[in-house]
Amino acid sequence: MTLRRAAALTVALAALLAPATATAAAVSPAAPAAATAAQGLDRGVVAGLERSAHPLRSTAPGGSDADLAAFGAAMRGARIVGLGEASHGSKEIFTVKDRLLRRLVTHEGFSAFAMEISWSAGVRLDAYVRTGEGDLRQIMREEFEDGYGLLNTEELRQLFAGVREHNRTAARPVRIVGLDFSDADPEQYGRILAWAGKHTPALVPELERRYAALRALPGGVGARLAAYGALPLAERTAMAGDARAAYRLLEKAAERDPWVLQEARVLAQMAESFAVDFDDPAQVTAANRQRDRIMAETAVWWQRTMGDRLVLSAHDGHVSYDSAFPAVYPVTMGADLRELIGSGYLAVGTTVYSGDYRARTASGEAGTFSVPPAAPGSNEETLDAVRHRDFFLDLRAARRDPAVAAWLGAARPTYVIPGRQPYATVSSLALGSAYDIVVHLHRVHASVPVPLPAPRQR
Repeated sequence: MTLRRAAALTVALAALLAPATATAAAVSPAAPAAATAAQGLDRGVVAGLERSAHPLRSTAPGGSDADLAAFGAAMRGARIVGLGEASHGSKEIFTVKDRLLRRLVTHEGFSAFAMEISWSAGVRLDAYVRTGEGDLRQIMREEFEDGYGLLNTEELRQLFAGVREHNRTAARPVRIVGLDFSDADPEQYGRILAWAGKHTPALVPELERRYAALRALPGGVGARLAAYGALPLAERTAMAGDARAAYRLLEKAAERDPWVLQEARVLAQMAESFAVDFDDPAQVTAANRQRDRIMAETAVWWQRTMGDRLVLSAHDGHVSYDSAFPAVYPVTMGADLRELIGSGYLAVGTTVYSGDYRARTASGEAGTFSVPPAAPGSNEETLDAVRHRDFFLDLRAARRDPAVAAWLGAARPTYVIPGRQPYATVSSLALGSAYDIVVHLHRVHASVPVPLPAPRQR
């Protein structure tokens, strides 16, 4: 049962957490498409990259954002911008995201921050940033448990607090959106039933029956996920059938509400994601594929329904157009978004030359790990040879140089760091086909967990 639960969380919660054997095969440095270290640095390519590189004044929020003007201008045709992260657990990756988000909100008209978190967590955070409802630290502590635990950081707390401060006086508040569907808190069922009680009361008894098993799961994200993943497959399959039936009831009702339908759709998607035989690699891969597709569709639903332009925060392996691990993640969210809205989606990847990151171990605890300076022949080795310490690079402009275009088109070893250890941290990736823009950071440090509250004095 322990193995089944671990597999369930791998499928449902964590980006790029392929089985070790599959991951190793996917990122083998001997892959035919990968460039070799023997080629060495091409100074002509480095010079071409420098001509298109824009240095970052700082990786920390605050102060002038004039250095980000070119970044903002590059986003002007986009409805959804994917901001990637080479690691879920590195401080500077998220503080740079904070800077980029602020620029896109204040100068370019973006008004939603979508994340690789559960829909229900997004609802709670959205209420906080719009109205101040709740205690931010408590919300993060309660929602960012288990597979989401790496997100309970000071960097994200400061980002959310900054959005709240902005929203106090903003004509159009910035919203928080949860794209994932691996968990739902009791309030989500309550909102659906409350709406039905007011608008379609005849449906309430059947909705309560269909949601009964899901609502009976224990409270708390970690406990709920553990209990759900431990149920027999037949029971999980029946729960998925009930959740789909509840959605169909609401979908066919005489009166419908887009928000309520979306909340019910998320519940059906969550239940479907658990109706999987986690011992069957083919089913696990199919679930991984479905997860990225659903996150893309949720982002597009929000953009079209709410009218917001979205900044979408997720792992590099999700926002990119090409999969870093095609054997277990066949198609990425970025590829789906490009299919759904065309050039209205832009992918921004993050690369790091070296540094530290937090990740979860086999025991479930978080630890701090490091990646050494990028190896010869890697994408990061060449990027780090650019004279700026930290910078962003519009690959669409850079590829006008034929030598740079050829370099961008070749797959090379690249850090794509999973949220669990021990797993491979390097994949073979061609930057030019994976992203539109790359943010390169010379060195990163481990993210800082939000401290636990001090025990009460008796």
